[in-house]
Amino acid sequence: MEKHRCGWVSADPLYQQYHDEVWGRPVYDSQQLFAKLCLDGQQAGLSWITILRKQANYEVLFSNFDPKIVALYDESKVTELLQNPGIIRNRAKVNSIIQNARAYLKFIEQGNDFSKFLWGFVGGKPLINCYTNLSDVPAQTPESEAMSKALKKLGFNFCGPTICYAFMQAVGMVNDHLVDCFCYSETNYS
Repeated sequence: MEKHRCGWVSADPLYQQYHDEVWGRPVYDSQQLFAKLCLDGQQAGLSWITILRKQANYEVLFSNFDPKIVALYDESKVTELLQNPGIIRNRAKVNSIIQNARAYLKFIEQGNDFSKFLWGFVGGKPLINCYTNLSDVPAQTPESEAMSKALKKLGFNFCGPTICYAFMQAVGMVNDHLVDCFCYSETNYS
């Protein structure tokens, strides 16, 4: 018997694995959250499957999203990255990862916890939604708008409210698996 998944999942095995094992599962590690936020920013104007297919390349080329290393990237490194077809070769997007690494480090150096900061927008635990139709799932929420505004104030970019909501869904801050999806009950931690 085939598993019933959310309507946005195609037959692509990579997409199905991402949906089944990653999307909507709570992530609390600050550096993993930083990496995911950077990847979600790369999606702007593109489909998620495009980024998902390039995720391994991003991890290698951006030093596993280690902000201490990425923050040191200079213009020659940007030029090198922009020549690699394994990532989205958009200067603004490449620079955003570097800028975000610098903003992340500044935030951490001030004694803040990135995970607690981000999870604070949902009260520290996943918000469980009960959507039956894909068309009911919002593209952004007041929480994602607040997160976007706060991140931008800290110096992050490519983190608009829609990107923030996609990020919140992906890292399990909100459970937007449709109620008839087999993952809904697995990720319902309320």
